[in-house]
Amino acid sequence: MDKALNGIRIIDLTQFEAGTSCTQMMAWLGADVIKIEEPTRGDPGRSVQSVPGDMDSSYFLNLNNNKRSVGLNLKTDEGREIFFELVKQGDIVAENLAPGALERLGLGYDVLKGVNPKIILARIKGFGTYGPYSHIKSFDPVAQAAGGALCATGDPGGPPVRPGITIGDTGTGMHTVIGILAALWQRQTTGKGQVVEVSMQDAVVNFSRIWMNSFNETKVSPPRRGNGWGGRAGVGTFKSAPGGPDDYIYLTAMARRGRMWTAMLTTIGREELLEDPIYADPSDHPEASAEINAMIEEWTMKHTKQEGMRILGEAGVPCSATFNAEDIYYDEHLREREMIVTIDHPERGEFMVPGCPVKLSDSPVTVTPAPLLGAHTAEVLSEFAGIDDARLAELRDASVV
Repeated sequence: MDKALNGIRIIDLTQFEAGTSCTQMMAWLGADVIKIEEPTRGDPGRSVQSVPGDMDSSYFLNLNNNKRSVGLNLKTDEGREIFFELVKQGDIVAENLAPGALERLGLGYDVLKGVNPKIILARIKGFGTYGPYSHIKSFDPVAQAAGGALCATGDPGGPPVRPGITIGDTGTGMHTVIGILAALWQRQTTGKGQVVEVSMQDAVVNFSRIWMNSFNETKVSPPRRGNGWGGRAGVGTFKSAPGGPDDYIYLTAMARRGRMWTAMLTTIGREELLEDPIYADPSDHPEASAEINAMIEEWTMKHTKQEGMRILGEAGVPCSATFNAEDIYYDEHLREREMIVTIDHPERGEFMVPGCPVKLSDSPVTVTPAPLLGAHTAEVLSEFAGIDDARLAELRDASVV
């Protein structure tokens, strides 16, 4: 069966993570993503981490599955001419270059829509293309700071803390996928393309909206809560056996969710506390929270985090082991859901990567390895620009491809 986005072609100028995560999702869903890279070094993400020899980094391999790579020098007239041939037959141009870089290359939206009025230009910028901050460059931690994520994270009274995961990068990429799909749908009616712009700051602000929703009523920024929830009993991280740095269970057994609270106290063997109004509903007795949490941790320390998750989960308590990277890569549940898959990379051999989180019943995703630099140059230029081997050799000699 055809993939959901079969027939959609993306000319991909993205690099690092925010843009590449967007185009990878589109590739997973069936779009033909043609990754345009500088011919000698390629996407800087290929070498962002130290790797054996000259092999591409695992960082790159996790962000560029299911794409085709073309090495093309866009700073040359011939390179831009070839690029325009691709744009004529494309649906989307995606980019997350530095502020003003696309325009300096002579590839701004006015130029692109002159080549193809139906083209959709998807732009990811740290702070957008307009506004007082639009000239500022950004990476994920900068976006998280600007969007509220740091001030929302950390222990009460402590400094702002950067969340370890890259919601500023991949989070912006996923917002951009939504914008592209909306623009494609609107093009069905108008016949015209448009610019889809998502700033990394804007995306993180969107993720932060529930954390800051009380500001309208209080005019005070919410304090950091750490792993708990305002000091409530039964909410937070609890140590588990054997006591390693990642051996914790996270619970949200809120007392006012009666069934969950009953299940939790029964599971840890303290069901007699349900007869005491203070322990049966400690919501109005915050002084009891520390004692109750100590009881919970006494129980969790007798179990591994996976055992605790299974026992509490089966009892109806919302909980999870705190999964580290090793847990995730070898987790049976995630493997069954094909969220961790093994690919056969031409240089690395068997290599584990996360799979597509979006599951379509009629369009299952098969993950293919990220391409080697320029692996599809000849194929794509022959297909879209009619360039034969002799002409390709001339272009290589001129450092165009």
